[in-house]
Amino acid sequence: MTPTVPLPRAPLEGARVRWGRREAWDRYAPSSHRASSWAHWYGDGPGGLGWPTDGGLPLHVLTGVRFDVLEMPAGAGAALLRRIGRTGPVALGDGRVRLLVAAGSAEELPGLLDWLEWGAIGSAALGLTALGEGDRTPAPVPPWWPAEGVARGAAVWLRPPEQGREVETTLPALAPFGRTTGNGGSGDAPDLVRLVDAAATECHRARLLHRITLRTNAQPLAFS
Repeated sequence: MTPTVPLPRAPLEGARVRWGRREAWDRYAPSSHRASSWAHWYGDGPGGLGWPTDGGLPLHVLTGVRFDVLEMPAGAGAALLRRIGRTGPVALGDGRVRLLVAAGSAEELPGLLDWLEWGAIGSAALGLTALGEGDRTPAPVPPWWPAEGVARGAAVWLRPPEQGREVETTLPALAPFGRTTGNGGSGDAPDLVRLVDAAATECHRARLLHRITLRTNAQPLAFS
C-alpha cells in the first residue's frame, strides 16, 4: 500500500511561529482578541480614549463627534508636519496623512479654502479633504500593539493621542477673535486657518512637483 503523507497543519491562531532568527506572536492573532483590545483602548472603559467607534472589524472611529479629520497625500503631509511643528494626533493610512481637528472643521474647509484664495484650485484637485459628521476613519493601530502584529498597509499613528488627556484640548480649531491657538489655548496646536493654509500650500507644491516629474519622464532622451 502506498503510504500517504498528511497535509501540513495550519498554525493555531495566536500560536508562536518562527520568522527568521526571532520568535513573534503570529501576526494573524485571533481577530476577536484584536477587536476587543482595540475597542477597549478606543472606547469608554477604564483607560480608554472615549472615542465612538462602529464596533466592526476592521474597527473604524466615527468622526464629527469629538473631532473631524483633515486628510492629505502622504508626501505633502510629511512636509506639513516638518513645517508646522506641534499638532493634534496624526495618523497615516492608505497613502494619506490624517490630522485630527476640532469637530465642525470639515464644514468650514470649503469656506476657508475660498477665503485663503485656494478655492480656484479646489479641495479635490489639491487632494485636501475632510471627514466630519456621519463619516468614519480606520482606527489606527494602537501604539502599544506589537509591531509584528501590524498588517502591511494598516493605518498607524504618527503622533498618537495622549492617554488620559481630553483630545479636544489638543486639536486645531478656529480661534476666537484675539487668540492665535487651537482649542486648548496653550499654543500646543496651530490655529485651524493657519493649518489649512499650510496644508494647501504643501498639497499644491506636491501637485506641481508631480507634474514636473511626469513631464520630465515623458521627454525623450537626448543623445549627442
